[in-house]
Formats: sequence, C-alpha cells, structure tokens
Amino acid sequence: MTRRKGVVIDDELILVGLGANLRAGGQSISSLATCQVALLRLAQRAVTLRRRSGWYVSAPVPSSSQDWYINAVVALDTRLTPALLLKELLSVESCFGRVRSGRWGARTLDLDLLAYGQVVCDGNSPDELILPHPRILERAFVVQPMAEIAPAWSHPVNGRSIKGQVAVLRRQQRLLALSPGTLEIAGKICNNT
Repeated sequence: MTRRKGVVIDDELILVGLGANLRAGGQSISSLATCQVALLRLAQRAVTLRRRSGWYVSAPVPSSSQDWYINAVVALDTRLTPALLLKELLSVESCFGRVRSGRWGARTLDLDLLAYGQVVCDGNSPDELILPHPRILERAFVVQPMAEIAPAWSHPVNGRSIKGQVAVLRRQQRLLALSPGTLEIAGKICNNT
C-alpha cells in the first residue's frame, strides 16, 4: 500500500458509503447509532476498516419531505471480490431491517460500494454491479466525506478528482459536518425526536 503523509493513495482503496434516515425496526436507537453498529457488524465480515470520515447530516437527494440523513464514508480492506463484498453489504443492511422498495426512499441503513480500487464494471449484464458507483461524483454526502479519507482519489474512467467535486457540490447541496458536540443534536434532526 502506498502512503504519502499518512494518506492512502493506493489504487486498491475500497470505499463504502453509509447512510440512514429511519430508525431500524422502530427501535429507539438513532440513525447515527445504527450506522455505528453497522460498522461493527461489517468489521466482523471479512473486512478490515481502515479509515472513517467524519459524520455528516444531509438533506435528501433529490429533495423531499423525508428526514435528513446521517452519512459517512469508510475505507476498508478485504479479500472479497466486489460482488461478494456487495453481498455482505446487503446482508448487513438486511440485519437492520432494510427493505428495498424503490429508488431514493427513506431507509434504515444504506451501504453503497462506491469504489473498489480502480476496478471498472459497466453493469452490462443484470447481475453485474456498476463500479465506481454511477452517482459517486453527484452527491455532496459522498464527495465531502470521501475527500476527507481519500483526497487523492480520482474517477478511473473520467479522471475527475474528488477534491474538485467538493467545491462544485458545496454550492448545490445542503450538508452539515458534525462535531462531537453536535452528534446528539444530529440524531434528533434525522429522526424528528
């Protein structure tokens, strides 16, 4: 793994986005707590967590009356193939009551495989995933946290840098970085409590 000033710049960086805006199964734990526990579950499933961005609160995209989301991005290592890793991510989502019922709906947990090194999958067959994630550069809640943990990352197909997208999306989408003192407030914002 190549490192420069503590930042991983390796082509094998695997990035996963986390998000939630519903309490899992009507539980009393917040979306933030759900995401934190999901990371622990993920760490038990043939992956090693390397870095995690800060937590963010974001408005739904596209805009809607849904609760705001808690979001972060993690970098991890695994020997799993992209398809098997995606299967594990979906399994963890299921543990938290995630039901896939349409695009852009509210969710108890969303784990997106954003990038798997420089692997490019175009999704030509129904069973093939798309890598990097097709909307990876269109969402501030992905781009900003990704820039924290992978500032040198650039898209393997179009060459656009993650840092360049931060400035573009900052003007277009609402995103709030959380500090340790605002985490409790974030849980209330995201879950209307």
